[in-house]
Amino acid sequence: MTIQVPTVLLDGSVLAILENHDMYGYLLTKEIQKYINVSESTMYPVLRRLQKSGELVTYDEAFEGRMRRYYQITSLGQARLSEIKQDWQTFSVGINDILGGIS
Repeated sequence: MTIQVPTVLLDGSVLAILENHDMYGYLLTKEIQKYINVSESTMYPVLRRLQKSGELVTYDEAFEGRMRRYYQITSLGQARLSEIKQDWQTFSVGINDILGGIS
């Protein structure tokens, strides 16, 4: 069974990875895929949405004769990530309590 990742968790995952260092889209997708099952076609709309909302900015750098677009978390993105982490903590404790209580 494949579980669809809720948007807020996908956003939080992207922001959390970019909190450590900037990445270009393909590398970021591969990093996310280490933890959750998402396609490349899912990731780019997420990145565009986060950029449009001001949570990410982009810059281009040359690499082997072509340009790579890097994504960087903004202060707004940092604040949103903090909210998502707090909400996740509360949610996950509740779900673990519910699922842990099922016999």
